[in-house]
Amino acid sequence: MNHWPLLGVAVVVLGFALRKNPALVVVVAGVVSGVAAGKPLGELLALLGTAFVGNRTLLLFVLTLPVIGLLERHGLRERARGWIAGFRSLTLARLLVSYLGLRQLLSMFGLIDLAGHAQTVRPLLAPMSEAAATQEGTALDEASRERVRALAAATDNVGRFFGEDVFLAGAWAPRDVLRAGCVRAAAAPRHGRSRLGTRRRVPG
Repeated sequence: MNHWPLLGVAVVVLGFALRKNPALVVVVAGVVSGVAAGKPLGELLALLGTAFVGNRTLLLFVLTLPVIGLLERHGLRERARGWIAGFRSLTLARLLVSYLGLRQLLSMFGLIDLAGHAQTVRPLLAPMSEAAATQEGTALDEASRERVRALAAATDNVGRFFGEDVFLAGAWAPRDVLRAGCVRAAAAPRHGRSRLGTRRRVPG
């Protein structure tokens, strides 16, 4: 048994221990494992290219992180607080309930990555929640501020979780499960055992 391809695991551990670029570490580990397994260089490069193309949507998600960081550096959180301050009647509860409904609605249509902790909670919802809580006349200490941020993050989690449960494209599941149960029941033998273990006959 060839254990040399496991060198890729050692490369990953070493790269993360040295705090190198994670993407570079993973690619180098894949090349090392492929070469150790005896794969031709052309086949190895084709495999890496196929994996990259198949996961390009993940790359788009990763690219949003530096964009959001750049926007935060130029005052996105401050603008969000100032915008909420203009709504005098908006309370923390109303803001979070409104976001909860929007998050559930988006998740129902499968748009689960349109919002999230990195995309909306940290740069937008958290500072807006802090501003809404401050408008209620109570100064926020550090513990209260962390609690408000936790409520904002929890609201996003709950909205996504329950929105996915009613995802419209999953409406086929109960029908197919019921159909499979009926087919299984029809194909079952006529002689079986009751819950008490006694043999019973199915009339027919």
